Amino acid sequence: MSDLATLRNIGISAHIDSGKTTLTERILYFSGRIHRMNEVKGDGAGATMDYMDLEKERGITITSACTRVEWEGGYRINIIDTPGHVDFTVEVERSLRVLDGAILVLCAVGGVQSQSLTVDRQMKRYRIPRIAFINKMDRTGANPAKVIAQVKEKLGVTPLPLQLPMGAEARFQGVIDLVQMRAVYFDGVSGEIVRREAIPQEFAAEAKAARAQMLETLSLFSDRLMEALLEEREIAADEIIPLIREATLAQNVTPVMMGTAYKNKGVQELLDAIIAYLPSPLDRVVEATDLSKKAKAVAVAAAVASDAEAAATAGEGDEAAPPTKPEPVKVTLEARPDAPAVFMAFKTVEEPFGQLTFIRIYQGKVTKGDSFTNTRLNRRVRIGRLLRMHADQREDLDFAEAGDIVAAVGLDCASGDTFCGDKVDYALESIFIPEPVIKLSIEPVKREGADKLSKALERFRREDPTFRVSSDEETGQTLIAGMGQLHLEIYVERIRREYKVDCIVGEPRVAYRETPTRETEFNFKHKKQTGGSGQFAHIVGRLVPLPADSPEPYEFEDKVFGGRIPREYIAPVDAGFQRALPKGPLCECEVVNVKMVLEDGSYHDVDSSEMAFNICAFNCMRDTLKKAGIVLLEPIMNLEVEAPSEYQGSISGHLSSKRGIISSSDVVQGNVVMRAEVPLAAMFDYANELRSMTQGKGSFTMEFNRYKQVPKSIQEEVVIRRREEKEQKMAMAR
Repeated sequence: MSDLATLRNIGISAHIDSGKTTLTERILYFSGRIHRMNEVKGDGAGATMDYMDLEKERGITITSACTRVEWEGGYRINIIDTPGHVDFTVEVERSLRVLDGAILVLCAVGGVQSQSLTVDRQMKRYRIPRIAFINKMDRTGANPAKVIAQVKEKLGVTPLPLQLPMGAEARFQGVIDLVQMRAVYFDGVSGEIVRREAIPQEFAAEAKAARAQMLETLSLFSDRLMEALLEEREIAADEIIPLIREATLAQNVTPVMMGTAYKNKGVQELLDAIIAYLPSPLDRVVEATDLSKKAKAVAVAAAVASDAEAAATAGEGDEAAPPTKPEPVKVTLEARPDAPAVFMAFKTVEEPFGQLTFIRIYQGKVTKGDSFTNTRLNRRVRIGRLLRMHADQREDLDFAEAGDIVAAVGLDCASGDTFCGDKVDYALESIFIPEPVIKLSIEPVKREGADKLSKALERFRREDPTFRVSSDEETGQTLIAGMGQLHLEIYVERIRREYKVDCIVGEPRVAYRETPTRETEFNFKHKKQTGGSGQFAHIVGRLVPLPADSPEPYEFEDKVFGGRIPREYIAPVDAGFQRALPKGPLCECEVVNVKMVLEDGSYHDVDSSEMAFNICAFNCMRDTLKKAGIVLLEPIMNLEVEAPSEYQGSISGHLSSKRGIISSSDVVQGNVVMRAEVPLAAMFDYANELRSMTQGKGSFTMEFNRYKQVPKSIQEEVVIRRREEKEQKMAMAR
């Protein structure tokens, strides 16, 4: 049995090109996991964690990769290196879902950038304590003080700088450790020798002031420290370290470290900070929902008791309230190997010998050859092999215990599925999956490639929850949807390389949505009489538009009392409503932000059935939506453009012509950084347009922000264009 207090599960996340993979490479080298450092770009070998050919060629991370290192004192660290590009955001999402802590890498020049904000939101969603590492301190324009101010202002967290840089840009020598009050230098050919000395006189006053500021910030979360400061008592490092850890785990502060991974400075100090301040599996509270019959019975009994109490206190004229929905029973998992096993599958990879599934074990012990229950499918599965992953290399294991992250062969499942051993039936909170914003058609150049294309699409659909595959009913075309052009471009290229299938790819299409704008009543009957028993269903109620920021795109409320519609027909009504949502009345886009309130209706003893009420609800929804003031919604993107400042006027004018709204503009070292909100529909050829506008010197990043109503004139153009496209496709199909 291993000591869980010495285990850390961390992820390394950041904006694109902030140096995540380079930092991971240095961590692997300094911990002795590899014996030669490769670079993301330049030497042809590619970084260890970027093992795919496409990753090496493009110099970007496409898929998250897992490894394990050991650090001084017998500590073990499981590390997941994640992509920085927003198109692959699901890799970050599902990795953070199972991790205990994280490193947020920030560029010392760029600071908090657009994808930094996205990663920060993901960390907060899963309540992940983090350390901020300000990288690239050797670059021209490095300004750590500005980055720390942005962390506070833009991320809304309390930064706690634990280090002070000695110089910056080309003069960056090392850091001053404000906890130990020592200067730290990184000597040797590769910075492998860490030298700690007294603080140079030129930095002494600044270091003293920075340490006082650090202690003052920390004292806001510790009464003991506040008392020590008021008494003007000298505070030792041994007192400070537990307080920093406590505040970090409570997410009251974000410790800030700094260095330059490329020049091998600051990495060993970061590893020490991971051990000192980030949580072990024992420090995390993980809850699951108990799905067992006993738990359900307890929940139902509590709901019945609540209803009985409400009925007893209700007045005579009060209308009876609908039954209370039982609250799910929550249980806290224990990171003990002797408890019943509970683990989550957070990533799947299809391989020639079967599906490789990455799992995080929260409780119990998983042994090769054992069988476990997939609680979503209620199906028993057996683990054929258990593996420790090091990027694309693997090491066979006989077992793994609570707190560990490993890979299993033989689990047929989807990302987010929970598996349990005997005696328990739990479900863990699943992974948040963002909706795709772009679609395009795809077909093989040669007919014989159809089977291979089908296999490839099915594989990628299973591996990546943000990659969707569907078919156009009218034309029979295969459509693929994803998070952006690069996302789909990578998959098309992988199909060509891995499956040897050349494809014809259609023009990208925006994933518009439709939404109602006014409340609309409905009173709809479905009546059909053929020989023998017929079909009869009658429903009455209201369609209510939901706010744009509604957490769910569809809601259903049952307000039928007195048996006007039998209970067994209510669920088919709900299902019928939902069946009509994928194709709206404007241009057959998905309908969102709809609440259907069922208030009344009638039925026939002989002719009514579940099918009749389902059909009735389906036709009712289609009819009601036409009267509900349907409008079109389009995806709005956060855009960040960086280019030489002389092109600022051209770029801002060009963005305005694309219906873009510029939110901020900063000039840093002769470069302008512009942030704007722009409709995705106007951005499909922006890479080429920006290149020609700036003589190839401009770059941009873009990520999904929200859906927003399309202006009326643009809506009419889109609707007409979609109808014409549909007619052309149908004509071609004939």
